[in-house]
Amino acid sequence: MTDFEKPANETDQRRILETLRLVKDEAGTSNVLSFASLEGIALRDGHAHVSLATSREDAARIEPMRPRVEAALATLPGISRATIILTAHRAPGKVAAQPQGHRPFQLEQPANSPGHPQPTRPDGKALPQVRAIIAVASGKGGVGKSTTAVNLAAGLARLGLRTGMLDADIYGPSLPRMLGHSAKPALENGKIIPVEAWGMHAMSIGFLVDEQQAMIWRGPMVMGAIGQFLADVAWPALDVLVIDMPPGTGDAQLTIAQKLSLRGAVIVSTPQDIALLDARRGLAMFERMNVPLLGIVENMSYFCCPNCNHRTELFGHGGAREEAEKANVPFLGEIPLLADIRMSADAGTPIILSAPESEAAQAYTRLARAVAQSLRLEPGA
Repeated sequence: MTDFEKPANETDQRRILETLRLVKDEAGTSNVLSFASLEGIALRDGHAHVSLATSREDAARIEPMRPRVEAALATLPGISRATIILTAHRAPGKVAAQPQGHRPFQLEQPANSPGHPQPTRPDGKALPQVRAIIAVASGKGGVGKSTTAVNLAAGLARLGLRTGMLDADIYGPSLPRMLGHSAKPALENGKIIPVEAWGMHAMSIGFLVDEQQAMIWRGPMVMGAIGQFLADVAWPALDVLVIDMPPGTGDAQLTIAQKLSLRGAVIVSTPQDIALLDARRGLAMFERMNVPLLGIVENMSYFCCPNCNHRTELFGHGGAREEAEKANVPFLGEIPLLADIRMSADAGTPIILSAPESEAAQAYTRLARAVAQSLRLEPGA
């Protein structure tokens, strides 16, 4: 059990439960527990997190009461702040009524729901309107996977391919910052409209929650959010959808592989041995799931001094190429370690677009071309 998941003691639980019952709606007839059941209470540093299970319809009834309930909870002894978390459940076969038109969307933090109807391929997998879905993955965090994924997607779009990007890293979403886009997507006819940026259609949990908000969800809620991004997002017809996978080899990766017909996976690693150990796990995972391996990218391959152009191999060099040869998969190239890559990402423009003639942009362009060629994708085909 993590520090966050430390349960409230019996006294705190009783006080919180009493408050949930005392705060009424404007008519004075109902409280939040009239439309939801209490799932759990956790406290950390005076911040109370109260999880309520409800339906989508009843979540709309709770929303007007939520600010007053959170304010009331924050007045209790030992509690300085409170957050109500709604876990929305949809009954099997039941489709929640959605208003027509176009309005801002707010994420209902979901749990697994078998009642999500969605178009499927002949093989039963989702997103039949996407010609090729690829995963960009790594066995561990901190190897520059997200930066590689964003520049790869932008590179594919520059080649003229209709490109989408899904940020599946629920706990650490970085796509909004890297694309320079923070506005919430809209909801139209019951579907989330992907954000359009730099010639791509993009979706991330980061578009739906505050940048400072910690995603403190258990596994089923994460799986539900990923399912919602597949079933409830109005993805247009695309040549390629790039999925920035969460690091590691866990439930999220399995869920995506089960729900989608992946055309291939790109593994990102740095040259040093410890990163390559984890890259091998990523390779093995996709092999077991029968996902074709498009190849390995060596990120942070070398550092070139901006003053004297002296090349330094800070993390070693060539390890990913050797690993690709051992695994008999393509080696997709070397990406240098440059401050411009980081500054461009922080500024909200992929470097492949902000400095297309730079050494880094040329490396990403070669990567995009190699992936497109491997997938046999031609613009407008």
